This record gives sequence, structure tokens and C-alpha cells, in this order.
Amino acid sequence: MLIKRDRYLNKLIRKEWNGQIKIITGIRRAGKSVLLFELFRDYLIQKGVKESNIIALALDDVINEKYRDPYTLSAYIRNRCSDSSQKYYVFLDEIQYAVSNEEMLHPETPIKLYGVLIGFLNLKNIDVYVTGSNSKLLSEDVQTEFRGRGDRIHVYPLSFKEYMEASGLSESKAYDEYSLYGGMPRLLQLDDDEEKYNYLNDLFEEIYFKDIQERYKIKLPNVLRSMTDDLCSSVGSLTNASKIADAVNTHLKVKTNSETISKYLSYLTDSFLFSKAERYDVKGKRYFEYPAKYYCTDIGLRNIRLGLRQQDKPHILESILYNELRIRGYAVDVGIVNITEKNAEGKRTKKDLEVDFIAHLGPKQYYIQSALNMDEEEKEKKELRPLLAIQDSFRKVVISMSYGKSWIDDYGVLRLNVLDFLLDENSLDR
Repeated sequence: MLIKRDRYLNKLIRKEWNGQIKIITGIRRAGKSVLLFELFRDYLIQKGVKESNIIALALDDVINEKYRDPYTLSAYIRNRCSDSSQKYYVFLDEIQYAVSNEEMLHPETPIKLYGVLIGFLNLKNIDVYVTGSNSKLLSEDVQTEFRGRGDRIHVYPLSFKEYMEASGLSESKAYDEYSLYGGMPRLLQLDDDEEKYNYLNDLFEEIYFKDIQERYKIKLPNVLRSMTDDLCSSVGSLTNASKIADAVNTHLKVKTNSETISKYLSYLTDSFLFSKAERYDVKGKRYFEYPAKYYCTDIGLRNIRLGLRQQDKPHILESILYNELRIRGYAVDVGIVNITEKNAEGKRTKKDLEVDFIAHLGPKQYYIQSALNMDEEEKEKKELRPLLAIQDSFRKVVISMSYGKSWIDDYGVLRLNVLDFLLDENSLDR
């Protein structure tokens, strides 16, 4: 089944021949290769590009192992594109395989591949597209190492809307499946629960963990696995390296420290398995260094990692909403609102209230609360309290399963049904 990924395909189409290296990033098996090697390739063929003018190499395929040497790769591409009267498209898949472990582990070591890719831009008859599954290699270094000539597109697992449309399921049934197994594209080709469970579990063990262990020479693989379990279990909760280290030490009966955990955390986020939401003081306009929240890139991966045992629906919903905001291009923080109130003795005390998400996109900003149910008065007050304490004019939103049709209440707060939000990208601006 070939799933349409128009969000990303249209971005690639807009970036054709823009004089930059198109860098497609994302967790492995999220659909980067299909996007480039099938969807974009089919688009090019349909508009008249000759197949011989598309040079595609999957560097994770052992048959292409020799091209993992950057200079051998450069010679091959230049030879294939030697006819200056022709225009060529160059597709390189999983280019982290062309970067040595020494280059990855030692920041002071120049990465040969960067020079090779930049060199391709001097050839005016080729348009370069690469994919990769490591943000340390591709995201953070795009502007510095590529000298402003890298143009990044990040591919996520299927959004809920993509999943529902591809599956043909009803909204409610699709949500049930999506909130359990997530949006890794191959799931739509699997028929039963056992196949889905095994596939997601194998992704962790045979792809993600092995990649990290081999790439970074992990000395404590059990610690990596245990802290991954802890992150999956505490989704939606504030944490830091010291807290995770304590949990790992208790569980494994080992002695590790926060420095090791911090390093392993960076490996998990660099591999796009998790993303970090920092705390932001709304009134003080500043970020806190720690603690923070970590969300698994796909809720199905999180659930399977925990053996489907912790089906905490409010936190699952929070994860789905967080990932949906990231898919739509928002930067997402956790909001902290400091208020002063009187206690029972009449003394004034300060208290921090939390806003689930502050979502930024260009000039737009939204304060968003995630609430599975809003049927009780106390729950209503709890969710609205931090929103109403914010004095600026940016939109305040509550997203809940309890709501029917969306409306704006007397406080100016937009109330949105979960499915309406997930299926309508313009819903926050209603």
C-alpha cells in the first residue's frame, strides 16, 4: 500500500532546483525512503524526467557498501552526471552510513561527507536530495556545516488524519487503533494484533537500539533500555537526568550517574525516538534548564515498549496532541504560569500552574490544555485556571473528548473536540 504523504511531497516539489541540498530527516521507518524513492520519483517521471537521470543510492543496503566512503561516492555521482547538457536528480538514502563512528563521536573531526555534498552544488546540472535518521548529523549542523545551503524537511510517522484516510476506518475506530498502535506506515499492511505488536517491538530492538549501540559504542545497553522504559512510562511528566538515573539504579540495581543518562538522552533525541519539551515561564519570558518533558515520537512505539500495560488515556491523548502539533510545524513548550493567592490563614503565597502546551509557529502562538474529559466542575476549573491567569492576547484552547461542536466560551477560550482538532489543521483559528 502506497500512502500519500502530500504534506512532505509538496514541500519537496517547492524546493526543486533551489540551489540547496534537500535534507529529509526523521525516525527510521517513518516513510522517508518511500517519500523520496517512490512518491517524489513517480512525480518526476510523470512530469517527463527520464529514469536514467535519477541516480538513487540506498546507503543502508549492503550492496552499496562501497559508496559509504565519501570520496568513492563523489566519484560515482560525478561520473554518472558527466553530461553537462542533462539535468540529474541525486537521491542518497540514510547518509549517516557514510559518516564514520570517529566523525560522529569526535565533534572536532571534520565530516568528509559534508564537503562532498557541498561540492555537488558546484555542479549546476544536479539537484541533491538526502535522507538521514540522526539529528546530530543533519539537523543541528544544517546551517553551520552546510554553510546555509541545506534545506531540511522532517518526516514524522503518519498523522491521525493520514492514518484514518489510508486505513478507511471510521473516526472513532481509527482513533482507537491509532491511540494503541500509532502511525508507523507499515502497520497498515499488518492484519492482526500480534503482527503489529511484534513489528513495533522489533523496531525498537532490531533497528533503533542497535543503531544507537553501534553508532555510539554504548557500554551500558541495559541502562539505555531501562531509561527508555522510564521515559515511556512517565510521558507527560516532568523529569531530568538525575531523576531518571535514580529510577534506573533502583530498577537495575546498578550505579549509573546523571552524566551518563544525559548522554544517552541526547542519543535518543538525536535518533528522533523522543523529543524534548522545555518549560517556559509565561510571565517571566524565560526558559527553565530543567526539568522537562519527553514525548515518544510515536505513541504506538511508546505503548509497545511498555507491553501495552500502561494505557493511561489522558497521557496518551497528550502525546498524540503534542506530536500532531510538531507534525504541523509548531515548536512546542510546556507553559508555567506563576500566580499569587491567599492561603487558609490569609497569607499570600506563590504557586506555579502548568499549561500543557505553548505552540509557536511564526507570529502565531497558542496556549493549549489537553483534557480527556471535562465533565466535572473541578476538572473544568483546574484546566481553565492557568489559561485565565495569562494576561496576553494569544488564543487559549482546551482540547477534549467531551466536546461536540467547537465553541468559544465567555472567557474567550476555544473549546475543541479532539477529532475536530486532529482532522482540521485550521481548527485552532476558528
